[in-house]
Amino acid sequence: MEDGTSILELKGIGEKSQKLFAKVNIRTVGDLLYYYPRDYETFQEPVPVAQAKTGEVCAVQAMVCGTVNVKKVRSLTLLNALVRDDSGGMQLTFFNMPFLKNVLKPGSRHIFRGRVQTRGTTLVMEQPRMYKPEEYAKYLACVQPHYALTKGLTNQAVQKAVKQALACYAFGPDPYPESLRRQYDLMERREAINNMHFPVSYEELVKARRRVVFEEFFSFLYLLRENKEQCKLLENEYRMLETADTGRLLEQLPYRLTGAQARAWQEICRDLSSPWCMNRLVQGDVGSGKTIIAVLALLMCAANGYQGAMMAPTEVLAAQHYEGICQYVEKYHVTLRPLLLVGSMTAREKREAYEKIASGEANLVVGTHAVIQEKVHFKNLALVVTDEQHRFGVRQREILAEKGSKPHVLVMSATPIPRTLAIILYGDLQVSLIDELPANRLPIKNCVVGTSYRPRAYQFIEKEVRAGRQAYVICPMVEEGEMEDLENVTGYAQKLRAVLPADIQVATLHGKMKPADKNRVMEEYASHNIDVLVSTTVIEVGINVPNATVMMVENAERFGLAQLHQLRGRVGRGEHQSYCIFISAQDSKDTMERLDILNRSNDGFYIASEDLKLRGPGDLFGIRQSGTFAFRMGDIYTDAEILKQASQAVDLVRGLGGNVQMDNVPSEKAQLDIASDGGGRYGEYSGLIEYLRGETRLQVDFRTI
Repeated sequence: MEDGTSILELKGIGEKSQKLFAKVNIRTVGDLLYYYPRDYETFQEPVPVAQAKTGEVCAVQAMVCGTVNVKKVRSLTLLNALVRDDSGGMQLTFFNMPFLKNVLKPGSRHIFRGRVQTRGTTLVMEQPRMYKPEEYAKYLACVQPHYALTKGLTNQAVQKAVKQALACYAFGPDPYPESLRRQYDLMERREAINNMHFPVSYEELVKARRRVVFEEFFSFLYLLRENKEQCKLLENEYRMLETADTGRLLEQLPYRLTGAQARAWQEICRDLSSPWCMNRLVQGDVGSGKTIIAVLALLMCAANGYQGAMMAPTEVLAAQHYEGICQYVEKYHVTLRPLLLVGSMTAREKREAYEKIASGEANLVVGTHAVIQEKVHFKNLALVVTDEQHRFGVRQREILAEKGSKPHVLVMSATPIPRTLAIILYGDLQVSLIDELPANRLPIKNCVVGTSYRPRAYQFIEKEVRAGRQAYVICPMVEEGEMEDLENVTGYAQKLRAVLPADIQVATLHGKMKPADKNRVMEEYASHNIDVLVSTTVIEVGINVPNATVMMVENAERFGLAQLHQLRGRVGRGEHQSYCIFISAQDSKDTMERLDILNRSNDGFYIASEDLKLRGPGDLFGIRQSGTFAFRMGDIYTDAEILKQASQAVDLVRGLGGNVQMDNVPSEKAQLDIASDGGGRYGEYSGLIEYLRGETRLQVDFRTI
């Protein structure tokens, strides 16, 4: 079997199963093998009830005592049972599982496994897994993979399919030569993929993950360097003069630019008037005022008689940018003639937009990926601005740039990345850092608490809603069954509707929804037709609602600090005091100290640097990826050292500076002669270079970053 073989070729997978796998984007054997587990767990011996520790996942073997109670609270069915062993008792709560009343007979014994909580003096397990003793014994001392699932698709079904695929897959030779694997301590590829799915030990899992992460980083950086070579020192065909238009706008604004904003603006002015094309990143924390810098650059472009384009990752964000620019036009009479272009527009609306763009009537186009469609033709595109650069593929940015004759490129990002990593990840860009916040912004008030705080948090959300405000609640998972003991969007929304008064509107948002449905929910929330939005991290960059004042994050311990800070940036955007509540299901000292950094600072760059210091080998599978770059497995904070090594290896393999001597490798094997046209003698690296430059799995994936 090869990458493209349909999963229908695997035993036990029919059309019904195929549709379930397709929901998680598994259609081929290759998709299946690269669908790595989301998490791993080791099953330990059951402990006496009295020794179960609050905040930790454990197993207890206990007997059901008394009557099992089932009650309905609005749309939620609650089942409560009391279990005991010789050391003490514990309450079990199950949601929407009334059928368990037939299993949990008084006097029956089971092993219950889940996260332990405390309510007053009572130990509680919510939604625990149940096992027969002989069944549980099979899991002891094994590292068990857990995959991201969808309703109807079980972890066992994915495991069974993966085992078949591994047995039948034609791996072929490892594209990474032995000398490179030896120098960077990389596991052989076949062994690594096997151990990613079914590790023989935790130590082998760490080694396998290192290989996978290195390969992801290496491939991304290799393609980035290739792109950099192609874009180096392009002559500026749109040299601009700083006109009075930008000065007049600055004079009319009700505030003065901060020192950092003024510095970034002057750097952009110098770029636009220099002999070379601008390729600049403006990196600033949430609320630091990057948008006005982009508006000034686009205004300077329009005042010089050229067109500009601004591209956002979602329709809602594009519409918000467009409306904001229209307000500048109306209030300050700037010379911008903006036009909105998004995929949901009608065919007629798009045709009219294309005509205005081609004629030059519109000198600024704001949109999503619709801006790079084939039918869009610019008259004289001189400046391209992309918002949240990591959400766009390298190829998408190239297509947008190709619509002009070597236009200037300005990238805006609110992602705080430590300088050491930014140099690697943004190595093809000049960087302007906006490291000051406007003086009039109210700092967000933060608290880090355990799960016992939830009832008070719900009361606080209700209070803010009654005052006319709105709230976000973030969960790590989309639906029940994706991962044991983590909060999920669909189940949590049901719980909130049961707890909050009926007139408070609760809605859900997550990445599995259709784009039109996501846009509709975000627009409804922005229009204040929704009071509480229960969401995954899909809201991280896609929505601006100044009226939202509460951000509550469940399972905060599962996220990186930088991503939590990004989520916090969804509130604090208006005139009202805003609050962020980080709820941790683990109350260990290390976890709470790490999260407490968010209590101490609202500075994203400080938080990112602290995140970098705190991550270690023990965090590899316990903290959710940062979300900064869409790597399948790697995380730029946890895996900072691997990122640096991958960067070194890319320089080595590309042969920068001529022949390269690798440590402990004979010189005749290490000599590289990589000509710019792709010719030359590759030696033992030819397979790797062809693999990277070909239409491989990794190259296709990394074009979508």
